[in-house]
Amino acid sequence: MNRYPLWAYALLLAVTLAGVLYALPNVFGEDVAVQISHQSGEPLGADLRARVEGLLAAERLPTRGVLTDDGRLLVRLPDEETQLKAADALKRGLGQDYVVALNLAPRTPAWLSALGAKPMALGLDLRGGVHFLLQVDLPTAQKMARERMTRELPRHLRRERLRYADAIEQPDGLLLVFADAESRSKAAKALADEFPELTQSEEQAAAGPALRFRLSDEELKRIQDNALTQNLTTLRNRVNELGVAEPVVQRQGNDRIVVQLPGIQDSAQAKSILGKTATLEYRLVATDADTERAARTGIAPPGTELFYDRQGRPVLLLRDAIATGDQVVNATSGIDPQDNSPAVFVTLDSAGAKAMLETTQKNLNKPMAVLFIENRTDIRYEGGREIREKVTVKEVISVATIRGVFGKRFQTTGLMAKEAQDLALLLRAGALAVPVDIVEERTVGPSLGKDNIRRGTIAAAVGLLATLLFVGFYYQVFGLIANVALITNLVLTVAAMSLLQATLTLPGIAGLVLSLAMAVDANVLICERIREELDSGKSPLAAIAAGYDRAFVTILDSNLTTLIAAVACFALGSGPVKGFAVTLMLGIVISMVTAITGTRAIVHLVYGGQRRVKSLAI
Repeated sequence: MNRYPLWAYALLLAVTLAGVLYALPNVFGEDVAVQISHQSGEPLGADLRARVEGLLAAERLPTRGVLTDDGRLLVRLPDEETQLKAADALKRGLGQDYVVALNLAPRTPAWLSALGAKPMALGLDLRGGVHFLLQVDLPTAQKMARERMTRELPRHLRRERLRYADAIEQPDGLLLVFADAESRSKAAKALADEFPELTQSEEQAAAGPALRFRLSDEELKRIQDNALTQNLTTLRNRVNELGVAEPVVQRQGNDRIVVQLPGIQDSAQAKSILGKTATLEYRLVATDADTERAARTGIAPPGTELFYDRQGRPVLLLRDAIATGDQVVNATSGIDPQDNSPAVFVTLDSAGAKAMLETTQKNLNKPMAVLFIENRTDIRYEGGREIREKVTVKEVISVATIRGVFGKRFQTTGLMAKEAQDLALLLRAGALAVPVDIVEERTVGPSLGKDNIRRGTIAAAVGLLATLLFVGFYYQVFGLIANVALITNLVLTVAAMSLLQATLTLPGIAGLVLSLAMAVDANVLICERIREELDSGKSPLAAIAAGYDRAFVTILDSNLTTLIAAVACFALGSGPVKGFAVTLMLGIVISMVTAITGTRAIVHLVYGGQRRVKSLAI
């Protein structure tokens, strides 16, 4: 009646040992560190490590090791003061080509890392870091859409060979004037079919019959939502450039984005990366012009502009863009099936597809370029003083020959595999759809996080110790068994959070404490049920079986209702609420195993092998 099969004990033991193994990395702590990566995302040079060590040695700054981590150089340092000095020295010494950011590096032993064991990610309130509230410039998104409408409507009329007398830009749209009512009627039908998202109305202007075009309210809302979504994606990619573990990048309201970077104390560096505004343009290469002469004189022929590619070679491009980055719907890197070379597959929206189709029909076998335009804030040092400068960078990142007629979907070849992946990333999420402005900035010092951790650890240790002592004293052997289950519950919850790389925050600690309290309640309930069965006259072994069976339903009801509430918090909440829900859910599920199955297995191990048990120590 009170025996478990051997495989059940083996399974419980294996789960517990695995839990201890994967919870172990949290014991070793972290080193303060400085992280170095290339500004363009390119691989680091072979001589960079020696250069970094030389710069630190020149400043007499000690290190705890320099290693390459996922394409970045990580310098471990002994304390925070040295970390700040090292970051300043490396910024001055390496220049604008490299991103130097403050970070933390776990001290997990190599054998644990090889098993995939990592410490829990700590939230902003525990680890320290920076918090930004970004205002998305949605009026600019609307302005860009109106400019695109102003450019595309006359272009479509010319393509359809429909004549108009004048195109007048209005604050809220475009007014097209026609010679007569018949021309206006034909144009109205052609434009309504091509641009259903626009609202049009007939008017009588001073110069003749006219059509007024505006962006509908639904279209304006779609444009704003798209701009916000693209900015979110772009910001997440830029945050990844900093190598931040568990960052928070999420929408707040209709036009704001919250960015939280745990472990980052260098807010200036984070701001310069988050605030960069970039876009892309597809343009034809001006093959008829003398590029070398333009490069030599610095004067581009009329209708063209002079740029340089990433290797420093001059490229003359036509001034008019075929399509821009905000018209790219999707971009993926892959292999061209015809010659097995790396390629980037691009999808444009309807307006961009039409322009691309028209251009490629007329320019087969001519080169087309992708122009990358970026507005960023560079930081340089003069006489130890930090100087911030707004810089606009325009460079040609790809030149490829048009091999066929295409419109909405096409591919760009002539790139190396890494270049194709980078170009796809740039096209997909490399550019902010509209500028963002940092309207709120807060720095949470690591000292506050450490203080929170210290106080929280002391409170948890005191509470846990008091609980263990009381339960052990009051329920004797059964209390000691309950204590083993409680500690196992804590270890398994930490291991699960480490495996999932869930972020632990102060609300998360509250959820952890609540789940432990529920685990204690479950054990108290079991012990009291067994006592009641003994008082009713049942034998000790029968009392154990009946006590567990009766308590199980009550514990299940209680935990199930709490679990439903936690799932609701996770599904509907955000940030701290989700952190609370994650630890509570994990704690409840694990306590169901440890408080019922785990304690019952130990009790059966102690009493199940005895033929006659006269009394229970409870």
